[in-house]
Amino acid sequence: MNTPLIQLKDIHRTFGSNMVLNGLSMSIYQGEITTIIGKSGCGKSVLLKHIIGLLEPDSGQILYNGRAISDMKPTERKILKRKFSYMFQGNALFDSMTVYENIALPLRETTSLKEKEIRDRATEKMSQLDIRGIGDQYPSQLSGGMKKRVALTRALMTDPEIILFDEPTTGLDPIRKNAVHGMISNYQKKFGFTGVVVSHEIPDIFYISQRIAMLSDGRIVFEGSPEEIQQAESPEIRNFIYGTENRRDALTGMGHQPYVEQRFKQEMVRLQHHGISFSLVIFAFENIDGINEHVDQIAGQKVLENLAMKIRRQIDITDSCSRCGVDKIVLLLTDTDKEKAHNFCKQLANNINGNELVDIQPYPEFCFSIRAGFAQAAQESSLESLMERAESNLNAFYEFNVR
Repeated sequence: MNTPLIQLKDIHRTFGSNMVLNGLSMSIYQGEITTIIGKSGCGKSVLLKHIIGLLEPDSGQILYNGRAISDMKPTERKILKRKFSYMFQGNALFDSMTVYENIALPLRETTSLKEKEIRDRATEKMSQLDIRGIGDQYPSQLSGGMKKRVALTRALMTDPEIILFDEPTTGLDPIRKNAVHGMISNYQKKFGFTGVVVSHEIPDIFYISQRIAMLSDGRIVFEGSPEEIQQAESPEIRNFIYGTENRRDALTGMGHQPYVEQRFKQEMVRLQHHGISFSLVIFAFENIDGINEHVDQIAGQKVLENLAMKIRRQIDITDSCSRCGVDKIVLLLTDTDKEKAHNFCKQLANNINGNELVDIQPYPEFCFSIRAGFAQAAQESSLESLMERAESNLNAFYEFNVR
């Protein structure tokens, strides 16, 4: 693997007699979203403040591109600090300032740009994050989700290389929580920054992260992909992951990926011992990003929520449905061959009304589509191979267009 962008080596930090970080080591890679999870009060925010330089360790090293920050000259550390930005838990918008003034503040504090240049750059960034037209409003006039977008716009004003997010979804309902996760993921892809997120939203945060680090007793006890942590055998990790997550996804009312795995094993036993067939169906969204960009993140989440409701109403009590990604739903249909799975999708499409799914006033040229793919299980099937077969034949299932 490439050299980490940021590396923490054997970090110790105490506050009085309280040892918060106790030999902590971890790596953060460029262009990825790394999420730090762990129990409340375990030191996640303290770790975040070490990464950004608000706190310094009692011992140990923090490296940037392989070089110890402690060895850098003051001018080099000052330049490095400008590469970072921070999105605070409560947004930290100034109520006495307009949206524009809040967004322009980082440039006024850290640069000598003239006011016209600041306004031009702020206007451009507001356009990129689709918050045009609200520059004269005050934070108190905005919804919670819009405040998050303003806070992210401000964090992006200096074109940072790294953005740190401290519990970005605290206090939000399921739709807005998922909208914020989608916003972070979409803009990370658009602007290419390296994201470090402190979160307790399990497993939702797994959908947008490339890397997970779990903090416990002052140390990182796991580093790896979301898939790897969900397969980890450590009792400590499993108890935390499966004790923290809700049994059902709050947005869709469906199970999570481990539920798919459990049901798959049960259906394979029925197939192998009793010859009872079953099929897997995948629904994947296209152009959700277009909805997010032209309307807002909440609208995209409402489409997913409404489709999930339609699916739950149509499946039998013995079937199972799960959310397996930001924009993916997986079904296991019992006593169902490939032909029956095709008919299920056809009937579902006939029962869908686009206006009910969208739940907003669409804009001209508005469109989105849902693709469906299905595969019948065989005696030797694995869940991975079955999903691969279903994804390989994804076809247009439903299209919604406004001319």
